[in-house]
This record gives sequence, C-alpha cells and structure tokens, in this order.
Amino acid sequence: MAANCSTARVRRQTYVRYVTPRGRGRTMNDGYARAITYLRLSVTERCNLRCKYCMPDGVAGRVSREEGLNAEELAQVVQAAVAVGIRKVRLTGGEPTLRSDIVEIVRRISAITGVEELVMTTNGTRLGALAGALATAGLRRVNVHLDSLDAARLRQLCGVDCRDRILDGLAAAERHGLAPVKVNMVVVRGYNEQDAIELARLTRERAWQVRFIELMPLGEPAAFALAHYVSSQETRESIERTLGKLSPCAEGDVIGGAPLYRLPGGRGSLGFISPVSHAYCDTCNHIRVTADGCIRPCLLLEHAEPFDLRAAVRNGGSLDDLTELFRAAIGGKPRRSQLDAGIYPADRPMVAIGG
Repeated sequence: MAANCSTARVRRQTYVRYVTPRGRGRTMNDGYARAITYLRLSVTERCNLRCKYCMPDGVAGRVSREEGLNAEELAQVVQAAVAVGIRKVRLTGGEPTLRSDIVEIVRRISAITGVEELVMTTNGTRLGALAGALATAGLRRVNVHLDSLDAARLRQLCGVDCRDRILDGLAAAERHGLAPVKVNMVVVRGYNEQDAIELARLTRERAWQVRFIELMPLGEPAAFALAHYVSSQETRESIERTLGKLSPCAEGDVIGGAPLYRLPGGRGSLGFISPVSHAYCDTCNHIRVTADGCIRPCLLLEHAEPFDLRAAVRNGGSLDDLTELFRAAIGGKPRRSQLDAGIYPADRPMVAIGG
C-alpha cells in the first residue's frame, strides 16, 4: 500500500528564534526555547528482524523502495536541516544497512558542511561486513541493538537467530573505530529482563556504553508494550543487587540530561533511557524524518498534518522550500508528548517512525 503523507501548510512561526552559539552557525529554537540540533533520519522501514515491540509478524513496513528517498534526496533533506541548525544526524530505520546504497548515503551526508556528527542505529546483523566501508565513508559511530546475550531468548524476542551476527558486528565496529560502541537493550518483561545484568557486566571489561531502554507504546504493538513494560528504576535496582551500586560518571549524559553510571571497577558506562517513567521532553533537542520523507516534530505524538519533504523534493522544490518545512515543523514541536495523559500514538508503529 502506498504511504500517504499529506503536505502541511507552511507558516513562519513568529515565536521561533535563532541563537548563535560561539564558533558555530545559527541554531533554531522551538517555541519553548529548546535548541533543535539533532535529526533522526529514517532511511527505510524494512528490517530483517521481527522484534515483538517494533515490527512483529503481521506488521510490515509501508514504504516501498520507490516511495522512499534516494541517496541524493536524503542529502538534500540534510542540507535543509543543517540550514536551520541541525548539527548531528542519526540514520535509523527499519534497518539502515539493508539499503544497498547505505555507504553512498553515509558518504554524501558526511560531506555536507555543518554535519558535525553522523551516527547510525542498527541491529548489527550486517555490520560485520559493512563496518569498514561505513567508517571510511564518514560514519562516526554506531548504536547496536542487543536485547539479550542468550541466543534462545534473543530469538524468541526478535524472531530470528541473530546473536552471533550481532556480536560479530559489535567487534567489527570496535575494530574499525566506530567508537565508543553503544549497545541498546529494550527491557521486556517476561522475555529478557533478567539479561540486563549480563549486558551491564560487559562494561566491566569493555569501554562500551550499555543503555537500557523502556518499552514505548506505539502503533499496533502498543498493547504488547503496555503488558510487558519494565521501568528503568526496576532495571537499575536489579543490576545493583547483583553487581554493586552504580556511581555517576563525571562525563556526559545518555539522553535528555539523564546521567551515565559506572559499575565498581568498570571500564565502560551504563545509561537508562526512560521515555515513559521520566520523559525528557523539557530537554528534547531532536526532530525526526520518516522513511517516506515526513517530518515528525515529536515521536510520541500523532500528527494530522505531517510536513512532506518528499513531495517538495519531487515537485522541484528548492532548498529554501525544504528549509521552510523544517522551520514550520520545529515551530510546531509540542511542549510535551501525549503519554502524560495516557494517550498512546496509534498512527504508526516504531518501525514506521524511525527508532
């Protein structure tokens, strides 16, 4: 089925303003004084796994290869995003490495002046073969999904026997300098909550960052997410009972101001991403573009009028036209998501938004 992505009316929002950080170009603030500097760019809805919380059997990507943006169009989108202050770009999916032109996409985007950091979220199953080419093309680092170190439990959750390929991908990422390596684990009650301890243990010997992510109720898998939700607090307490008390790291944070932690004597770090129990809306600095070229100002909000970059590009729109769509979308970014009110977005599953 063809994706339907209507074009929003574009207005210049008077409450959006630019700021100029020292030594940088202009950065665009939304209506709540949040500087929007981070673009999550989905390059496909296809995936070779069938994770129960994202793309279970029966949920399929809706965007065909022809409907998705090609490498040149993706570069145009990023150029427009940079013009309104985007500095960091994350390639997401679906699974980005399923695109035969993913190295060319990385090469084009990394060459755009103003892109200071180009990273990718991947399930890691094809990273063993691609890590070197991606690093050479300009990719800075990767976040790799690994929901369990137990092969059987991982297969139960993801629908595919994939553990060894993911571990090979992690090793290749480290070998080719896509570092620091970051591992994402979505904690799912009844499937893998006990495995958080073993993934945390990896940071004792490896300088990796392991991040534990709360399930988010999105689209058709929302009921599954609500039934199998585990809070970050519960995950942290489980880790500390077995491995010792976590201490805050001096450097950086994981997301939205949430601190990183370290195990006693650990080389790496741990983080907890808590979009349900501790939403980071007040410090949110990102905006999304879906695989069919629509801007979503907020992941956890249904949007009746998406901002259609694909239509603008394919109808001969200029860079200014694309930039104006980004301005309007940033101007319409809400203060908070709907989760606080118990409203769960149903218009698209995670795979159709970009993880």
